Amino acid sequence: MRRIAALLCLLPVAAVAIAAAGGAAWVKLPGGNFRSALKYEDARQVKLAPFELQKRPVTNAEFLEFVKSHPQWRRDKVASVLAEGRYLSHWAGPETLGGDVLPEQPVVQVSWFAASAYCEAQGGRLPTWSEWEYAAAADETRRDARMDPIWRERILGWYSKPSNQALPRAGLQTPNAWGVQDLHGLVWEWTDDFSSLLVSGDNRTQGDADKFKFCGAGALSMDDRENYAVLMRVAMLSSLDADDTTANLGFRCARDVK
Repeated sequence: MRRIAALLCLLPVAAVAIAAAGGAAWVKLPGGNFRSALKYEDARQVKLAPFELQKRPVTNAEFLEFVKSHPQWRRDKVASVLAEGRYLSHWAGPETLGGDVLPEQPVVQVSWFAASAYCEAQGGRLPTWSEWEYAAAADETRRDARMDPIWRERILGWYSKPSNQALPRAGLQTPNAWGVQDLHGLVWEWTDDFSSLLVSGDNRTQGDADKFKFCGAGALSMDDRENYAVLMRVAMLSSLDADDTTANLGFRCARDVK
């Protein structure tokens, strides 16, 4: 069982949303019916409301500004239940990036709790898996390129590369058909419902604490060949706890369209 439900009350709530200077632009996605690779109660069609997604992942510079204005998220002050020992460990200091950490690189070594707090401070939230999958199904010209074997091989080629290399800066890739960048080929990304991907497509719609259990109510459908890349990402996210951090896991924010 995950510890998220018991710890959510510890997340600080920002009274006023802030916007980091030079922050990522927001891209509006129309939503609609989307054929997911995950089965939700024996259905694969997911209905998504319109939403906005940040054009690229959050960078070191942007997260640094957040840490400075929310010092409870400094690595030397953060509660141990909200971030494990590797949290921001690649930075030179609690409020210093250092020469080996470029401001434009995507921020990594951040926990789910920290990523959620950052997005809340921007007036947003982490995207659900369904929203992320919907946006990531597009290539540069098509809103759904998942049936293209060349596109699938390109994604799997990135998965096979060693993760010990220096990260490029965010925003270098050509935007996809939605106008979103870096969904593949840069870093893995947190989703709001990462811990319940094998249970439900959107844990924000469930009030039951059992949403944090792997009870087998949902499952991957492996009927389609393109789902192997999805399986790898779901397996990676589902293996994490909310306080975990890794050197190739970042995030971007989403928000509802009012």
